[in-house]
Amino acid sequence: MPHREPYRGPALLSYGFRPFFLSSALFALVAIPAWVLIWHGEIAGAGYFLPTDWHVHEMVFGYGAAVVAGFLFTAVPNWTGRLPTCGWPLALLLVLWLAGRVVVAGGLGLRPIGVAVVDQMFLLAVAAMIAREIVAGKNWRNLKVLLPLSLLWLANLLFHVEALVEGSADLGRRLGLALLIFLILLIGGRVVPSFTRNWLVQRGATRLPVAFNRFDALCLVSGAAALIAWVVAPYGMTCAVLSAVAATLNLTRLLRWRGVMTWRSPLLLMLHLAYLMVPLGFASAAAAALDLAGQAGAAHIFGIGAVGGMTVAVMMRATMGHTGRPLVAGPALTAAFVLVVAACAARVAGPAVRLGPLDGIDLSAVLWTAGFALLAWRIGPWLARPRLVRKMPSSLPS
Repeated sequence: MPHREPYRGPALLSYGFRPFFLSSALFALVAIPAWVLIWHGEIAGAGYFLPTDWHVHEMVFGYGAAVVAGFLFTAVPNWTGRLPTCGWPLALLLVLWLAGRVVVAGGLGLRPIGVAVVDQMFLLAVAAMIAREIVAGKNWRNLKVLLPLSLLWLANLLFHVEALVEGSADLGRRLGLALLIFLILLIGGRVVPSFTRNWLVQRGATRLPVAFNRFDALCLVSGAAALIAWVVAPYGMTCAVLSAVAATLNLTRLLRWRGVMTWRSPLLLMLHLAYLMVPLGFASAAAAALDLAGQAGAAHIFGIGAVGGMTVAVMMRATMGHTGRPLVAGPALTAAFVLVVAACAARVAGPAVRLGPLDGIDLSAVLWTAGFALLAWRIGPWLARPRLVRKMPSSLPS
C-alpha cells in the first residue's frame, strides 16, 4: 500500500462514493420536479437544449455520471490495492460536476460551445484519474472499464454537437442511456451474482449462482449488439431481432443467479429486480421496433427501471458497507426502491393511468421524487459523517 498521511478533512471528502452519491441523490430529488414544471409550461428552461434534451441529458450525464464516478472511485481501490482518492481532488471533481449542471441549465450565460467545454470536463477528469489508478496499481484486467467510461464522455460530446447542429440530440439521448445499460451488463453482471453467492454460502445453500463463463460473455455481446441497433436504427427488423435475443439471453442470465432465493434480503433482491429491467427494456425495444409499442416505453424502462433501480440499490449497499452499517435495507430504504420501480411502471403506462388529477407521467414524477427523498433522508447523514467504528466485545470478564 502506498504511504500517505492520514486524511483529516471532512468525512464527505474521505472516499469517492460520499460526495457523488449524496450529490446524485439530491440532484435526482430536484431535477425531476423541475422537469415536470417545464413539461407543463410552468417554467422555461434557460439553456440551449430543447426541454426533452435537457431532461435526458441531465439524468444520463448529470445523475448517471455522478453515480458511476462514485462507484468507480470506491471500487478501484479494492481492485488495485491503492489508497482511495480523497480530499481536494474529490472536491475539484465535485466542482466540475456542479459546474456542468449550472451551465447546462443556462447559468453563467455561456454560449453553446462554452457550455459543451465546461460540461465535458467532469467525465474526462474521471476517466483520466481512474486510468491513472488502474495503471499505477497494475490492475490491467480492469482497464476494460475505461472503454464504456470513455465512450460515455464521447457520447456527452456527441450530444452537445448534435443538439447544436441538428437542434435536437435524438441519437445522443439513446447513446448515453445505452452506455449506462452496458455498464449494468458489465459491472452488474459481476457484482450481483458475487453478492448473491456470498449471502447464500453464509446460509449453507448448495444451489449457488453460476460462475461467469462463456454464456455471460455471449450475453454481453448480444446486449451490446442490441443496444447499438437501438441507438442507430430503433425501428425495423434488425433492432427487433437483436433486442429479442438480448432480452432472452439476459433473462436466462438473471435466472442463473438464484435471485428467487434472496427474498429474505430486500437489499440483495433489489439488485436482481433492477437487473430484470434490462431484459424487460430489451423486450420493449423489440416491440417498439415492430411498431407494437412506443419508443418511450423502452427508454423509460431502461432509464427509470434499470439505471434508476440499479443505482439506488448500489448506492444503498455501498454506503452501508463503507460506513460501517449492517447490510440491512430497513423499511425506509426498501420503500425508496419500491417507489422508484413504481415510478417506472407509472411512466410506461403514461396517460393510460390516472390517479385523481395526476396522469402516469405526473404520478411517475411524484413516486420518483418520494423515493429519492427517502433515500437522501436515510443515507445522507451516513455519507456526511465519519465511518462507524464498532467496538469489539472484550474477551475478559467484567
